[in-house]
Amino acid sequence: MSDNTQSEDSVTSLPWPEQYRALANQSKSPLLKAFYESGCASPDTPLSEVPMVAIDFETTGLDANQNSIVSIGLVPFTLDGIQLCKARHWIVRPKLPLHQTSITIHGITHSDIDKAPDLEEILEDLFACLSGRVPVVHYRNIERSFLDVALKWRLGEGIRFPVLDTMAIEAHLHPNRQPTLWQRFLGKSPVSIRLADSRLRYGLPHYAAHNALIDAIATAELLQAQVLHHFSRETPVGDLWL
Repeated sequence: MSDNTQSEDSVTSLPWPEQYRALANQSKSPLLKAFYESGCASPDTPLSEVPMVAIDFETTGLDANQNSIVSIGLVPFTLDGIQLCKARHWIVRPKLPLHQTSITIHGITHSDIDKAPDLEEILEDLFACLSGRVPVVHYRNIERSFLDVALKWRLGEGIRFPVLDTMAIEAHLHPNRQPTLWQRFLGKSPVSIRLADSRLRYGLPHYAAHNALIDAIATAELLQAQVLHHFSRETPVGDLWL
């Protein structure tokens, strides 16, 4: 095992605030260094005191190593409110070409991206929104992995951060999502943990899917509802982040 791998393993085993301090010392990118230096909430911080930012990416596919980000939506929020006046939405030019299947899903076309900036051109604005906040996503394998790969392409190093994953929370709350054969015979359907279906369980309104900003707002609202119904404002953020 190389020294670099040992160093990386030793960092990833640390609590998140300590990881941020270690990564701030290691990072060669000024943007990433400043992001880590902005700090991370202590795991014992009550959710009511944690500044958060809901993030959603629309991509050309589901594999971060084979596909690219085409739009980013984010909105800062706390348990007390969603800061719509600070919401941001960008369409960005992907490194790899669009496919018709992805156009059909998110509606972003070749003409939309022809004059769109590369992700690198908006990184300062993006990190200004991320710094000092805990990201909230619905399915962490998209936002965390796609941003990591995209930054490796552009900055030569990736990124690490904790997330509150509303899909993972729903999976925890509904461990027996697939009905048994007998339950299916009796007409019981599987429990969906998709964003729209999860929102319905809390009486949240239906929003059109596959717009990054709308999905980010929908994710923020979902987390607020999950905490209200199943947890507490005093629940430590470290109990829920991943």
